[in-house]
Amino acid sequence: MESQGLRIAVASGKGGTGKTTLATNLAAVLAGENRVTYADCDVEEPNGHLFLPPEPEVRTEETVMVPVAAEGGCSLCGLCADVCEFNALAVMGEKVLSFTSLCHSCGACVMLCPERALDESEHSIGFIRSGPARGLSFIGGSLSIGEAQAPPLTRAVKKQLPHEDIVIIDAPPGTSCPVIAAVRDVDYVILVTEPTPFGMNDLRLAVGMLRSLRQPFGVVLNRCDISDGLARDYCRNESIRILLEIPYDRRIAEAYAVGRLVVDDDKQFRQQMRSLYQAVIQEVMHVRARRSQR
Repeated sequence: MESQGLRIAVASGKGGTGKTTLATNLAAVLAGENRVTYADCDVEEPNGHLFLPPEPEVRTEETVMVPVAAEGGCSLCGLCADVCEFNALAVMGEKVLSFTSLCHSCGACVMLCPERALDESEHSIGFIRSGPARGLSFIGGSLSIGEAQAPPLTRAVKKQLPHEDIVIIDAPPGTSCPVIAAVRDVDYVILVTEPTPFGMNDLRLAVGMLRSLRQPFGVVLNRCDISDGLARDYCRNESIRILLEIPYDRRIAEAYAVGRLVVDDDKQFRQQMRSLYQAVIQEVMHVRARRSQR
């Protein structure tokens, strides 16, 4: 399994469920015996580097191509604005206005302009940090303040991931486009949730998203002992495997607050991470076997 490479995304329907805590600790435990890459794809609020700081850290600017009106030659026909599905271009008076935050860099406007009056220029959307960290490879994106679109940077991070490593992808919370960009085409998704009314509502949304994407997944119940079993009943009724249950533990919160990995001080938590990985391996092998029979 390890020689073929394995991509595991850790996601959650809402923030604050313990997603990054689980992703960073799981990656650190696996790095002791495997080639591991931790990928922080929560590019709008990255914090994986606080727990797995790359040393030395290399930062690479990430850019996308956006249209720019060239001087002269434009007939103001409006075709560029018409072909843009995202309203990133508009003809106003004697000018063609470009709204960079709306552009998806498809290049259709530049290609179809009859006067060739549009050029493309690089626009910085953020940076990618990378480097070795605690025996694993770290890579993560950080979106520039004011940038409206996270998926281009997420895709740029994923393009740099090695195919032979075990890759732990720390996905953003929620069920919107940034999450889909992070979890698409992975081998398995670990959904981290907590058994609260808000947690259950967002878990249902996340389950619906992953089923629409046909992505195999299982659930980790964090702080599993703070409710009456509603989350377990939901997973049982929906035939969702509960991969791991983590009781409330103040030590986990204290480690998170100071940027420490729980597995450094808690042997039981380290064993839980190993058990979680073995459960994921079983699930992935089952999925691959089922697909090979089709």
